[in-house]
Amino acid sequence: MLLLSTTFSLVIGWLVTIALPFSLFWSPYALFSPNLGQANALTVTTIAFVLSNLAVRRLRTTYPGVRSSGLIAPQVFVIFGLSILYVLLLRIDVSRFLLLCCGVTAVLWLHVEYVLLERYMRLKLAIIPGGQYTDDLLALPNVDARRLETLDLNGRRFDGIVADFKHLSPDTERFLTRCALQRVAVYNASHVYESLTGRVKIHSMSENNIGSLLPSRYYEIAKACMDLVAVILLMPAALLIGIIVAILIRIESPGPAIFKQTRVGQGGRPFTIYKFRSMRFDRSMPERFADEDDPRVTRVGRVIRKLRIDELPQFVNVLKGDMSLIGPRPEQPAFVAEYDRKIPFYNYRHVVKPGLTGWAQVRQGYTGTADETQVKIEHDFYYIKNSSIALDVMVAILTVKVIMTGFGAR
Repeated sequence: MLLLSTTFSLVIGWLVTIALPFSLFWSPYALFSPNLGQANALTVTTIAFVLSNLAVRRLRTTYPGVRSSGLIAPQVFVIFGLSILYVLLLRIDVSRFLLLCCGVTAVLWLHVEYVLLERYMRLKLAIIPGGQYTDDLLALPNVDARRLETLDLNGRRFDGIVADFKHLSPDTERFLTRCALQRVAVYNASHVYESLTGRVKIHSMSENNIGSLLPSRYYEIAKACMDLVAVILLMPAALLIGIIVAILIRIESPGPAIFKQTRVGQGGRPFTIYKFRSMRFDRSMPERFADEDDPRVTRVGRVIRKLRIDELPQFVNVLKGDMSLIGPRPEQPAFVAEYDRKIPFYNYRHVVKPGLTGWAQVRQGYTGTADETQVKIEHDFYYIKNSSIALDVMVAILTVKVIMTGFGAR
């Protein structure tokens, strides 16, 4: 369909995100007879837009379920940000204001286009039964999945064929080969399940799965540097807010404003975590989860928990190297020992540094039972397996949304 084609998307998108701001910034006539600076602006912004468009389209084509509008803004801003940096380093005569305007317009347009494509181009998947993931996929509410009773499409159009690659018969392998030769996409059920749910199943992991979950060493170094820079930039505001919160805590109830507790960090090593105290002070209180209506929580505590302000002292943990800004939330040693007995591979979440916020928190919220914790671990493993700067930026953006809505606060 022409209206939904890549060519049409690029042309209309260019007119909206490049030509329109360009014409408003200078004039429509400059599009046809630009001077050197205007020609440079057209070239740089056009390249940035094309790269942004292709990056967003990749969200739909990498795997059928990789669809999250939250990834659009980070990708577009990174691409246009690099364009501005390129212009500054080479001292190219291009308006940075125009680049910024085009970047903002591109984010808005690509979001609109994304929503329209999601509405009118819902992917239809043929599911070959058999294996551990296919029944799970058929039960998901957010996918148009059809069970394929026979190894024949019968002339029906599907956007992809999904099968569990660990459970393929020779006939199924021949059928999938024919589909691939006919340009029908073939997907592994486990990949599709992960991309649709944001979780990695842990009941059937092998040594190969565990190896694939290891994050890149270069990514870890880059992330540590970004954590340090972000904390230093945010520290003045955090200190101001922290002083006000500490005073309010001391006024409402006796006891220290900062709460210290042992948690399990990277490599299973214990460390001391710092939080603003949100409950009445009691050293003899046993370790347990805080319920949503926990009577121990103070009035100030309810507010700072909802806004996640109680986590601000963990900036110190980030500076000490115990934590990262983004990663699986650290648990208390008693809970770690308990869940390690109940949940396979639980301790593997400690392969990365724990974080102030994480993929499980923005997707699921806090947990209080073993079943909820298993789902949280599956989210954590997805984060570890797909760890990247782009995913971290997405978690940061979703964290802001969580703070605004109070999702999962306890």
